Amino acid sequence: MSIDLGARLRTVRTSHGLSQRALAKRTGVPNSTISLIESNGVNPSVGALKRILDGIPIGLSEFFAVEPERPRRAFYRADELTEIGKGPISYRQVGDNLFGRSLQLLKERYEPGADTGRVPLVHEGEEGGIILCGRLEVTVDAERRILGPGDAYSFESRRPHRFRCVGPVACEVVSACTPPTF
Repeated sequence: MSIDLGARLRTVRTSHGLSQRALAKRTGVPNSTISLIESNGVNPSVGALKRILDGIPIGLSEFFAVEPERPRRAFYRADELTEIGKGPISYRQVGDNLFGRSLQLLKERYEPGADTGRVPLVHEGEEGGIILCGRLEVTVDAERRILGPGDAYSFESRRPHRFRCVGPVACEVVSACTPPTF
């Protein structure tokens, strides 16, 4: 999961009562650079970030421990799902940032023959899903099943697992993972 550096910097800056312009004046870093960082237009080097944080003042470890407040949306249109995987497997995530969340919800699409790879996936947490259309071969440990529309899976994610679309049509799945470790 990526860190929203811009939101984190904005949260820390505003909590210290500083405008972008005031922070720029304190640090000698151009206001435009601070604006670009906060809008995630650029990623600063560690040295540049430390220089900016010295103007607040806050240390790097404290900065990365901050959890920015985000409004908790409840509803998302189909075109608002965030694509986190491209190629023969599409993962469209509900919400653009899972910072502070305990559940990851995905709409997955596997093109015919798409496979998560020969090396099984292993991570912390639990996951489950329901097949909407198509056929998906799911392997957990040494057990393999071919699931169709309406079928489901649920398991501890530390068990080695992989997914493969079988058949001539794409497979769509709604899945969830807790904590969000995918």
